Amino acid sequence: MSNVKEKMAEVIQSQPEDASYEEIMRELAFDRMIERGLEDSREGRVISNEEMGRRIKTWQK
Repeated sequence: MSNVKEKMAEVIQSQPEDASYEEIMRELAFDRMIERGLEDSREGRVISNEEMGRRIKTWQK
């Protein structure tokens, strides 16, 4: 089994028995977002808190 399938199976198995399809999909998406963020950090694709603050202020206009 590929690493992707193993990771997906792990996330799915960690969900409660009564988890809905939407809840499982949300958890899979969340896990992927975390993995992408960690990968970006390892590759140096980051910005400072100050830069992020400036970007957020432009959204509020």
